[in-house]
Amino acid sequence: MKFSIMKAAAVVLALGATPALAQDKLLNVSYDISRELFEALNPAFIAKWKADTGRDLQIDQSHGGSSKQARAILEGLPADVVTFNQETDVDALAKGGLVAENWREAFPNGASPWYSLPAFLVRKDNPKGIKTWDDLARDDVQVVFPNPRTSGNGRYTYLAAYAHALKANGGDQAKAQEFVGKIFANVPVFDTGGRAATQTFVEREIGDVLVTFEAETAQIAAQYADKGLVAITPPDSLFAAFPVAVVTPNAEKNGTTELANAYLNWLYTPEAQRILAQGHNRVTDGTVKAEFAASFPEVELLTVDDMFGGWQKVQDEHLAEGGILDKVFVNQ
Repeated sequence: MKFSIMKAAAVVLALGATPALAQDKLLNVSYDISRELFEALNPAFIAKWKADTGRDLQIDQSHGGSSKQARAILEGLPADVVTFNQETDVDALAKGGLVAENWREAFPNGASPWYSLPAFLVRKDNPKGIKTWDDLARDDVQVVFPNPRTSGNGRYTYLAAYAHALKANGGDQAKAQEFVGKIFANVPVFDTGGRAATQTFVEREIGDVLVTFEAETAQIAAQYADKGLVAITPPDSLFAAFPVAVVTPNAEKNGTTELANAYLNWLYTPEAQRILAQGHNRVTDGTVKAEFAASFPEVELLTVDDMFGGWQKVQDEHLAEGGILDKVFVNQ
């Protein structure tokens, strides 16, 4: 099976005639737009692992749409750990016997070291005056986000827009479907993952607004500073957990169980949390959260439990074949 792997460099020290220790290896299978984040995180953990154990470490990365990554693991991609942006994709691995059924209890905060929310990125000076989810349903606005069928990123966008409409219309399902259908009709192309959607918006210059995680909007705006892109956090959005888990059978087979758990636990440490916050992710450590409070606008965070009755209902009613998501696609 083909999959893209990006390697985080490890420093190998050779002292005189002393033979080098065998190098530890870890494969982290992650979501599409987390490349830069782990480019910052992994070297810090590699240095800590070396200091703590005396052993060198190589961390390999595989990135893609979260749901596609889950399917790849089920089909044989030998992940030691997953760092996803969608709880249902970890649940799929649990149903396949690759992740513990109680994976949410294995690490703090429901096994989510950081969180985010769908937000907007608009053109220089925001010529369309886009500020809220309602603006995305206007006839004069083109919206770019990845396909919710293949991307956790896109799925959160769909659910955030749907939750906004439910809140605005007193829980009226028909009006919510109609509202989300209008947004879908404004999407010129559904890319399979968040990175491709970013390229469509920024490099191909298609669309008036890109919807992606808040952390990504800030990173893109900084990366393409010459384009004057503006990151906007809407007044309300959907809480997006970023779940992590050990792929138990693979870790046991690879002899990486201790390493995998150490890696994921480290993501909760102040060192990692500061790197995460510097990457515009909202973190769970109270002290670090306070340090970076000024960097994050206030937002009303709706939740899947409150708006949809939990992830199982989302799976059964929205994401299953023939569900509400499919109907929105058909009726757009």
